[in-house]
Amino acid sequence: MSSDRADPGPLPLRLLAGIFISSSAAIAFEITLTRVFSISLWYHFAFMVISIAMLGIGLSGTVLSLAPGLKRREHLGLYGLGLGLTLFIGYVGTNLIPFDPARLAWDRQQLLYIGAYYILLALPFFFFGLVVATSFALESERASLVYGADLLGAGGGSVAAILLMSGLGPEGSVFAISAGGLVGAALLGRPRVAAALLVALMVLAGVNPDFMKIRLSQYKGLEQALRYPGAELIKTYYSGFSRVDVFESPLARFAPGLSLKYLEPLPRQLGLAVDGAGIDAITDAGSDMEFLGFLPSALPYELAERRSVLVAEPGGGLNVLLARHYGAGYVEKAESVPIVVEVVRDDYGDFSGGIYGSDTFEKLARSRLLSTDRKYDLIDISLTGAVPSGAFGMSEDYALTVEAFREYLDHLSKDGVLSLETYLVPPPRTELRLLTTGLAALEDMGVRRPAEHIAALRSWGSMALVFKKTPFEEREISALKDFARSRSFDLLYYPSIRESETNIYVEMPNKDYYRAFRAIVDPATRDNFLRDYVFDVTPVHDESPYFHHYLKLGRLRETTAVMGGKWQYFVEEGYLLPAVLAQVLVLSLVLLLLPAFGKGARAKPSPDLAYFALLGLGFMFVEIPLIQAMILPLENPSYAVAVVLASVLVWSGAGSLLSQRFALLRTPRTVLALAALVVPYGLLLSLGAERIAAYPIAMKFALTFLLASAAGVLMGIPFPMGMRLLGRKSPGLIPWAWAINGCFSVLAPVVATMLALEFGFDTVLFLGALMYLAAFGIIKKASMA
Repeated sequence: MSSDRADPGPLPLRLLAGIFISSSAAIAFEITLTRVFSISLWYHFAFMVISIAMLGIGLSGTVLSLAPGLKRREHLGLYGLGLGLTLFIGYVGTNLIPFDPARLAWDRQQLLYIGAYYILLALPFFFFGLVVATSFALESERASLVYGADLLGAGGGSVAAILLMSGLGPEGSVFAISAGGLVGAALLGRPRVAAALLVALMVLAGVNPDFMKIRLSQYKGLEQALRYPGAELIKTYYSGFSRVDVFESPLARFAPGLSLKYLEPLPRQLGLAVDGAGIDAITDAGSDMEFLGFLPSALPYELAERRSVLVAEPGGGLNVLLARHYGAGYVEKAESVPIVVEVVRDDYGDFSGGIYGSDTFEKLARSRLLSTDRKYDLIDISLTGAVPSGAFGMSEDYALTVEAFREYLDHLSKDGVLSLETYLVPPPRTELRLLTTGLAALEDMGVRRPAEHIAALRSWGSMALVFKKTPFEEREISALKDFARSRSFDLLYYPSIRESETNIYVEMPNKDYYRAFRAIVDPATRDNFLRDYVFDVTPVHDESPYFHHYLKLGRLRETTAVMGGKWQYFVEEGYLLPAVLAQVLVLSLVLLLLPAFGKGARAKPSPDLAYFALLGLGFMFVEIPLIQAMILPLENPSYAVAVVLASVLVWSGAGSLLSQRFALLRTPRTVLALAALVVPYGLLLSLGAERIAAYPIAMKFALTFLLASAAGVLMGIPFPMGMRLLGRKSPGLIPWAWAINGCFSVLAPVVATMLALEFGFDTVLFLGALMYLAAFGIIKKASMA
């Protein structure tokens, strides 16, 4: 590839615009589906269904390989119409199908519903794939322009999806996205039909029929709460990243672990549901607050006076009211879901007591601490909700790593405490990992006897765990005992605790919690306990921040027995991923082999096709760790995905367009440079992430966009380079190459997530560099042939 043919001239602007808008609609639909399924089902099933649906792109390449006659310019408008229509049909169809993953254990018909989901969701990506693959086949010499329009459109679509969902909600967004697909069809060659369908779509949008409203699983917390007699949904709110419902229901009674000695009625509370699952409550601040002193979370206030408090993720604000009840003079709130702050502050400010007035930060507590030198008497972190809900093992949580605990402890005053509360959900997992993570943080800070810095108690349903920078004093231990005795709470641990002091008031069949705590805090027994315990409760770090991933691969049979044989637990832990991988592998193999063995197949396999498989893996193996590195500074995973995805796509599109203009970029050396850059670039980005965390959110978005430029530009060049070369040597292989790249791009996120769960994101990044290095070897050899 040392020399290039003459540039064949510019592509028609209408074609590039059609590709741009079609790509925008496709990626916007994918992001919208993620939000829809997070609300209607659960996030992990959104992950599964969309992974399968994206195989529609691979299917388009396979179909074009088997039927070369479909690669005609006059068909592009027809494919665009298919995209616009199936975007709408796919949403409506899946919304009407009564699929509910909670019923899979006993209702085999659900398997048929999953199949219907796959078909309906694959169709729009199939038609989108036909648009782009046909364009590549027809314009291989200008593949950089086609790919640039595709990537820039995808980048714009990822931003548009967030803006649309903020303004229109998911249902309204589907209308707008489908309209975008039809506009693309008009530009690609079918203006009259597209215009007629646009009018029909707008009329339907004006009617806004009931079948457009998101159907929630009956097993989600919000649906269960609304089934109670007298329950009422008050209002639903949307942002680009979350849905919040405010409701009134007997189920919305939020006082985690309330002492059995408190016999008075609770104040009026309004339910607060995030994405239909995470249930919290807004409490009437004008009522009697005596019940607050009977919560396990009151423990740190009973030990000593707390003047300065930071409450992490206050939600409906119960722990803010708790701080006020005990006379805290300064109470900061750090809430990472901005719409929760807006709803409670703007619509329920008087009812809630103005909890989100001053000193409120719409960010993770850890991000807040990175931008201040303030010391607090108490940092209060609650992992409870009105209804216990699983935090899935595949979800990152930078608020609960060793590095996060060190940040919390470092921002405590001399006698300050870090307080954590969580539900007791046997067998013990979360409670023990909180303990090991806090211990590791204390030891990293040079504390010689961390066992003297810990205290814990439990009620019938929750546990309070307290860490101090300094050892607990006798007066504090005495206060701990008095509080436990007066509220009938059971002691779990304090320095020099005796077994006879535990399991007294709310008696459990055994003393597993006490014995586990004792084994973990003692350095002589800790390693053996952690090795022999059925679950992995070792400390987690930023490099692999999967706090809620407890499974040990070698203990699956024992884990199954402990969990009563329930498969749902393995789904929550991330073991849906192997099932998804198996499905994707089977379907991908079928799609990839059909062009070679299908009846009448004209394309013959070529070693050059491996290049496109490596690019599909490499692109995602680099993009996913980049997203992970920016979760902490951007304050939540949704922001990180949206901003990094858009940034990488836009810069990659720009790189593709630049490579069409500058022949120097269209050489194998570009792929080699990318392989060499990936690992140091990713590591530098991780190191610099904390430094930008202190900036305002708009500045952080801008800095993230700029930081993505170096890698992003280079990542947009290898694919069109390969398409150009393939168009010269074997143009019949272009659809097959598109299918291969699409299938491996779907495999990559599943594989990358599984690798990150076990080995961390640095390993994924390193493998991404190896993929590009191997791709360099192939493209160099092919260019010299």
